[in-house]
Amino acid sequence: MNLENTVKYHFAKSTLISDSPRSTASDSLTGTDIMAAMGMTQERAAMGYSAFLGKMGISQNDRERAIELLAEYALTKCDKVAALRKLGSSAKPLVIYQLATFAFEDYSRSAASTKKCDCCDGEGFIEADVFAMKSHYTMKLPQWAKDLKQSPGDFEVKRQVKEVARILCSACKGKKVISCACNDCRGRGKAVNQELTEEQGVPVLSDCKRCGGRGYERIPSTEAYAAVCQITDAITLDTWKKSVKPFYDQLISKFDMEEAWAESQLRAITR
Repeated sequence: MNLENTVKYHFAKSTLISDSPRSTASDSLTGTDIMAAMGMTQERAAMGYSAFLGKMGISQNDRERAIELLAEYALTKCDKVAALRKLGSSAKPLVIYQLATFAFEDYSRSAASTKKCDCCDGEGFIEADVFAMKSHYTMKLPQWAKDLKQSPGDFEVKRQVKEVARILCSACKGKKVISCACNDCRGRGKAVNQELTEEQGVPVLSDCKRCGGRGYERIPSTEAYAAVCQITDAITLDTWKKSVKPFYDQLISKFDMEEAWAESQLRAITR
């Protein structure tokens, strides 16, 4: 049994009544067996299992617990980075927690994920200059004008007026969020290789060069750096690129390793 199979047990489903005999296969375990296996996995691989549940959107508590566990782990390793070691006792935990939060967001992102629209700042509408044609009459239509059969339009003055109006955001179409899927491969991870296609004469698919075959765009590390700058200005951009960013990438990889460990533990328990 793998981690993906445990997701369905977190949602309500109908009762299965069957007279089939009991067996030891993982697909025939009872609900009690599954709950016990998940509890044992949570005990043996707390960070990996909580991170997986948080990534799948099962529980907000598991998401927060995974971030807290990663922050605790990072605090034990951050002194190896000089820029983090020199931080004050009050700023260091805040910076580490911010890094752990962004690490989880990057770890849990997929082609189906969405992010706040930067164009409208998540409002769905933007303010734009709109030009409208307005008119007014210079005077009331006099009697002599009526006798000459002149129309009111002869005394009308038209002018173009610029106004600020709220219009629908063209980037998100009013949805307030946009997809994280790669624009080139549309989340598939594969794109047509033009060079090989021209050589062989048939469409040839290869890993998308834009996203590296992931199917989605990762969170730019500059966003994590900007969040850190809101806490302290002791870390410069050059220091971030040279020492802090590699440490930040290690935190992202830590979630992947812990999830793999939780998967192996669950398989061993339900073997």
